[in-house]
Amino acid sequence: MLSYRYPLIAREGWLWIAVIAIPAAIVYLLYGLASLPLWALVLLLLFLFRDPARKVPAVPLGIVSPVDGRVTAIDTVHDTYLDRSALSVSVQMGFTSVYSAHSPMEGKVMEQWLDVPRKIASTDAKVATYAQWIQSDEKDDLVLVVEGNPHLPRPQCYAQSGERIGQGQRCGFIHFGSLVEVLIPMGSRIDVSVGDDVLAGTDIIATLVHARATSPKPAQLATN
Repeated sequence: MLSYRYPLIAREGWLWIAVIAIPAAIVYLLYGLASLPLWALVLLLLFLFRDPARKVPAVPLGIVSPVDGRVTAIDTVHDTYLDRSALSVSVQMGFTSVYSAHSPMEGKVMEQWLDVPRKIASTDAKVATYAQWIQSDEKDDLVLVVEGNPHLPRPQCYAQSGERIGQGQRCGFIHFGSLVEVLIPMGSRIDVSVGDDVLAGTDIIATLVHARATSPKPAQLATN
């Protein structure tokens, strides 16, 4: 199981911050207040790479949002990764969203797909996607899909195939945000609407629905 201690500022941003903070310190020693623009940039990076801890709700069948952002689409789609019909919830991250990604549900990472091209709706353009298949102990299959950006660092995933991952657990990082899609089993209950703002690891976007097994009726005993 992955483990991660929240250092307040994401470790993925330490290098970015150091690259600006060191020159800012040098300019301050040499020229004083001329370093203010660089210190302002350092403060911006500290804000962008913030990494607050999240409180995971006690809802075992709940699917939490993997990222901070706004729900932009809810649809029924064909899941090309698992070749099935699925419910799709898309969340668009903002530039100032927290960039840490969290697992939507507890389970085992079954497989991952990297740099898979996918056509953008209503256009001929294609975008690289990064997808991860998570299977719960009850055999519920969920696929998390992240759109890549050729001008930004590749989304990072810290859960490898075969590893178990907890609901709401920090499992990756998406530099400067992206569009994230969650492919959910048919029959699940969607708990958000288009336009809703959601927080990673905290807000429930859907709930898995398991059919209850009916108790067998007692056999009728023959009477003489």
